[in-house]
Order: sequence, then structure tokens, then C-alpha cells
Amino acid sequence: MKLKERYSRVLEWFSLNMPVAETELHFKNPFELVVAVILSAQCTDKRVNIVTPPLFEKYPDAESMSKATQEELLSMISSVTFPNNKSRHLAGMSAMLSKDFNSVVPEDPEELQKLPGVGRKTANVIASVIYGKPVIAVDTHVFRVSRRIGLSKGKNVYEVEMDLTNNIPAKERAIAHHWLILHGRYVCVARKPKCTGCGLSAFCKYFSERRD
Repeated sequence: MKLKERYSRVLEWFSLNMPVAETELHFKNPFELVVAVILSAQCTDKRVNIVTPPLFEKYPDAESMSKATQEELLSMISSVTFPNNKSRHLAGMSAMLSKDFNSVVPEDPEELQKLPGVGRKTANVIASVIYGKPVIAVDTHVFRVSRRIGLSKGKNVYEVEMDLTNNIPAKERAIAHHWLILHGRYVCVARKPKCTGCGLSAFCKYFSERRD
């Protein structure tokens, strides 16, 4: 199957079978999403959603969080992965957002990456989810699924991001990010992908090669 056809069939299947796809992180505004995405690195969304309600209640915006010490933040996020690093990121992010951006989360991914704890993937998530920017965030799920299905041969997340960006229409990139994440989280899982009954198996490179 040619690459163009595979993309067409994958996107068509998702659009028909998963018309609504969105982040599973709970948030009410851009600032809360930035915090949640920083906390979600190598951590489950379920755990983050347990941690954030009391955190947001005490620190509802960048200005209030910027006044907290790293130790105070650490005590509230201790159950997530790498809490020491993340408490430092939250302190630095909220301070810079409050001081340099007037507490307004920027739209541009390049500007977002100036914030402590916000790398390319996190910036793309925020720009896509909040502002509908036509960017693709490649996490472990997106990386795995894209390579398995045959959408990319990229050896790293940047190469996969470029392949997806070049082959997915701009208007579909935001939702395609969630399609691939959710498919990787619940169907195309890391160790034992649930190929039986998967709607993508008919045009999946991994499934085809496994049968051969």
C-alpha cells in the first residue's frame, strides 16, 4: 500500500469511528492545561487529574503559583512522576508567565517553549488544544502508533512529527493528534497490541507483516 493511500484510509477510519477525540486531562483554562501537561510527562492522565484539583484551588493562576515555593508545590504533586523536577518547572513557568507574558499563555509554540518545563511536544499540545494551531505533538503513543501503522519511518519524535505534518491536512492535525494518542493508549498498546478487531488492521503495516 502506498503511503498516500494509507494516510487517506487511516484518517477516514478515525473520522468515521472517532468523530470526537480530545485530551483526557481536566482543565478549565489555558494556564491549567499548561500545568497539567507539564505534570503528565511520563505519568498517567488519571494520576494528574487526581493531583490537579487541589493544586488549582490553591493556585488558580500564574500569579498565585509564582508566589509559591518549590517545596510548597512539591508537597502537592508528590504522587506524580519526577515531582522534584516538575515542582521546579511549575515554579519557573508560573514566574515567567506572570512576569514576561502578563499571565497570558502564548499561542505561538516557539514562545511557549521559552517557559520552563515546556518542550516542543508540550508546546504543540497547548497550541493545538487551546488555540487550534495545525501542529502535531508526538508523545510515546503517537510515536509508536505512527511507526507501527506505517505512517512514518522516523527514527525520532521530530522525524515522525515532520512526516505526520507533511501528510495530514492542516485542518485535521489537531484531532489527529488525539486519534493517535487514544488509539495507542487503548488499542495499539506497547506490549500486546489488540490487533484482533482493530479497525485499522486492514491497512496497518505491522498487522500485514505479522501475518506474513
